[in-house]
Parts: sequence; C-alpha cells; structure tokens
Amino acid sequence: MSSILLVTSSPRGDESLSTKIANEFVDKLKAKTPDATVVTHDLGKNPIPHLDTVTTSAIRKPAEARNADEAAAAATSDKLVAELLAADTVVLATGLINFNIYSTLKSWIDNVARAGMTFRYTAEGPQGLATGKKVYIVLSAAGIYSEGPAMVMNHAIPYLKTVLAFMGMTDVEVIYVEGTAFGPEAFDKAIASAKERTQQLALAA
Repeated sequence: MSSILLVTSSPRGDESLSTKIANEFVDKLKAKTPDATVVTHDLGKNPIPHLDTVTTSAIRKPAEARNADEAAAAATSDKLVAELLAADTVVLATGLINFNIYSTLKSWIDNVARAGMTFRYTAEGPQGLATGKKVYIVLSAAGIYSEGPAMVMNHAIPYLKTVLAFMGMTDVEVIYVEGTAFGPEAFDKAIASAKERTQQLALAA
C-alpha cells in the first residue's frame, strides 16, 4: 500500500492558495490510487515547535540517555521522521514569504533532517537515507518567481531542492501558483495553470 505525506504550512487558512492546490493535488493522486494512505500536517493550524535547547540535545543522544523532557521532545521528531521514511510520495506546500518558505515548514525540515536517520556522514561525504520518494512542491507567490528578473529572489525552491537532496530525495516536481497579485484575470490564470499542472502530474504519477 502506498503512502502520501502532505505537509502544508500557510497561516492563511482557507485563503491559502498553496494549501488549496496541494489538497486538490493529493485528492487527484488518491483518486488514481484509492488504497493509498494519506498523512497530513497543517502546520499553519498546528505548528511544530522550533528546535530549542531541549530538542537539540535530545536528538543528539541515544534514547537511554535522555531525561523525561528530552524523551518527549525527541518523540515528536522521531514520529515526523518515521512518517517521512514511510511515505512513497511527499507533497510540500508553502507560500513565498520574504523570498523563502514559511518558518513552520522550516521547523518541520529541522525535525526530519536527522543524522543517522534521514542522512549520514561518510568518508565520501554526506549520504541521503530518505530515498525512493517522489516529491512535489506547491509554491504560491504574488509575483512571478519561476522565471524572469525576480527568479534570483526565489530562494524557496533552491533551498527545498538542496535540503531534500541532502536527505536523498532528488525526484522533485514544482507546481507554481504565481502572479496572483496582478489583477483578477492574472489570478484566475494562475489558478488554472496550477490546476492543469497538477492534473498532468497526477496522470503521470
């Protein structure tokens, strides 16, 4: 049975375009593979705490060396890692904010990027351990950042592709919902383009 991991990160609730398109895309994937399980994290509604001194200490220790607070902190990270490793398909959704991803998504990444679990260091350099997955990124933006003069300010996609590859995930597709601030016609065009892209990707999955 296949497993889909959906992580949305916008704090905009029902107004979030990245969340809307990501959810619709997962519905299309699920329709194609009805027996697939879906694990969902809405980080806008239920953010994962950013790493603190307790969590940072806990994830660097063996389980038997952790105190009660460290064990609780590590349990959250361990659960998130297990979900990622179990997933065949990963869908990440974020808006472009200050040229990068939402901090809620960054917190999720900080919890799943774990030495010895999703990557390891070797004599030949770091090696990703979360391999064999298809990843889709849904990125919404008011302007146009997939091409043109503003492309150099899009740090979200290069960062996500880098950290995903570091963990072993190199098969990545991007779905843009962009140019939404350029009036009603541009808004409708952005939504239609994103939906067409998700349909194409769902059919190819």
